[in-house]
Amino acid sequence: MSSVMDDPTLERHFKGHRDAVTSLDFSSNMKQIASGSVDACVMIWNTRPQMRAYRFVGHKDAVTCVQFSPSGHLVASASRDKTVRLWVPSVKGESTVFRAHTGTVRSVSFSSDGQTLLTASDDKSIKVWTVHRQKFLFSLNQHINWVRCARFSPDGRLIVSASDDKTVKLWDKNSRECIHSFCEHGGYVSHADFHPSGTCIAAACTDNTVKVWDIRTHKLLQHYPVHSATVNSLSFHPSGNYLITASSDSTLKILDLLEGRLLYTLHGHQGPASCVSFSRTGEFFASGGADEQVMLWKTNFDSVDYSEVLEQKGARDEKASVHSSYRGPSAQESGAAGQSSQKSSSTAPVSPGAGQPDSVPAALASTLQHIIGQLDVLTQTVAILEQRLTLTEDKLKECMQMQRQSVSEN
Repeated sequence: MSSVMDDPTLERHFKGHRDAVTSLDFSSNMKQIASGSVDACVMIWNTRPQMRAYRFVGHKDAVTCVQFSPSGHLVASASRDKTVRLWVPSVKGESTVFRAHTGTVRSVSFSSDGQTLLTASDDKSIKVWTVHRQKFLFSLNQHINWVRCARFSPDGRLIVSASDDKTVKLWDKNSRECIHSFCEHGGYVSHADFHPSGTCIAAACTDNTVKVWDIRTHKLLQHYPVHSATVNSLSFHPSGNYLITASSDSTLKILDLLEGRLLYTLHGHQGPASCVSFSRTGEFFASGGADEQVMLWKTNFDSVDYSEVLEQKGARDEKASVHSSYRGPSAQESGAAGQSSQKSSSTAPVSPGAGQPDSVPAALASTLQHIIGQLDVLTQTVAILEQRLTLTEDKLKECMQMQRQSVSEN
């Protein structure tokens, strides 16, 4: 495998939104991209050629965040209208809606098992819900200003939240307590997320920088002053080796976390780039901006053989068979080796699933995933039917009352 990197390439433009694109996400099978916009619509773009897009209308104000469920059979959207909607991403575009907060809902996020939903709002709260029936479980309330973003850790045990109160908070989901607060002095954090290994978090800041913190030692691992305007969004490559950012300076930046350096600057959007996301495999990434466009890019550079990089850094003698599933040093090893160079070896990842026994056959795993997806759809269908039944009952009551009135009048 060659260690020469290929540059990312712009594959497609998607045009259909009538205002700035605020958020986007890939489905697990890479066949669809969901996007939200200030135009109050959710769009589902089909990545296969000649497949038409779906426009979902329902929100009464700007859509601030969208995310596919892990199975890809649901899309959650958050809005300035204070509601969250769960959509079935098909041509009918059926959805259930619930009033989640008393202020703008800024963020919505599924847990990795697809059973729980996390929302964050201008009402200063973070709330946790069941996906089935959208039952409220609990809220986290220590922020003293708008909460811009909240995300589950890969294992679902922790939550990270970013607020205009200039803090990024780390929460224990089970005890519901704030474990640590990372304080920002230059500005607030507009977006935060967990590294795929779950050992550190990255924050996109309004002071034009990107920061990476270790959640075990609470130390700042890396600091990237690479943008000339607010950083609006970021996304980790599934391998954990790269971080991509979107900024109001209209650029996307790709950061090499192992080397601790800027790798690429991409110019594509006219005006601010508002959101960016890698696909589940890392083969593609998508970006959205104030120019109302969604752009699909092919990654290309992630095929580098990282065994050569590891040899240069002296982190390990054994060579990894890398591509997208590079297995980096363990947390303890990277901490020991982190004295050299730019601290970047501290963020050397273990890819999702690395080191786990391959006890479940691929065919069985695929079948189970399909069953889970079908259950998602059934759950959603039942919820929609329940809503319709309630409406029918209400109309029936109205008809009976009107009939009684007409009988009594006669």
